[in-house]
Amino acid sequence: MKKVKVLSVVALSLLLLSLFNLPVFADNHGEGAMVRVLHASPDAPAVDVYVNGEVAVENAAFKDITGYLELPAGEHDVAIHAAGAEEAVYEQALTVEAGTHYTVAAVDLLEGDNFRLEAFVDDNTVPDGKTKIRIGHLSPGAPAVDVGLVGGDALVEGAEFFAVTDYLELDPATYDLEIRAAGTADAVLDLSGTTLEADTVYSAYAVGADASALDVVLVADDAYEMPDQMPQTGFGTTTNGISSSLIMSLIAFGGLVLFVATRKHAFNR
Repeated sequence: MKKVKVLSVVALSLLLLSLFNLPVFADNHGEGAMVRVLHASPDAPAVDVYVNGEVAVENAAFKDITGYLELPAGEHDVAIHAAGAEEAVYEQALTVEAGTHYTVAAVDLLEGDNFRLEAFVDDNTVPDGKTKIRIGHLSPGAPAVDVGLVGGDALVEGAEFFAVTDYLELDPATYDLEIRAAGTADAVLDLSGTTLEADTVYSAYAVGADASALDVVLVADDAYEMPDQMPQTGFGTTTNGISSSLIMSLIAFGGLVLFVATRKHAFNR
């Protein structure tokens, strides 16, 4: 069984500050969608991502995630290339709406017919002083799992690939969590000591080919406004390491290796 050492949000932000130079997709900020890209395909090499024939992300490795990039509302052609290669290995149309934040994940295995882009809506709002988290099961070979407090009842049961939970609103605190094989007390991953900060929205994505090689990509976003009520935004059709685990949902957890854009620039359409 693996143990994951959970990084604090502060440590995380220090790790994030430089990996890729990423362009902004739109010239007029605020009029398009905000989109970030997660490389969650365990057998795919580092990739370049093209949008409408223009390079948008370069040399993104497995478990890397970009910062938000602005993309005009509407349908766009997205092509995945092995890093530095001229030929696309995969292409897919992606439609986005203005004023909406998205995470777009490359998921499943490149070998076979199931590799694809999954897009889901991000909600980076939270009431003042609270925290929020959702969890995604992005490990194609891992079984269904439960998530709960160490020694406690399951908070989420039977989470299967591909599933992204709704957000859970919590008090900021440090939580002792574990991921268990569904319906058992057998811990797959110990997530004790996970710290969730106030006014922060988390997404934790379990990635890896199977249960023996699980990692968690944890993304922490500053809340940008306080909503009147908490919307439910997790959905799993066309969608931010540290080590181990899979799955989905509820309160807390950490560890991550991700990459964030250090510089943005518009490119001509």
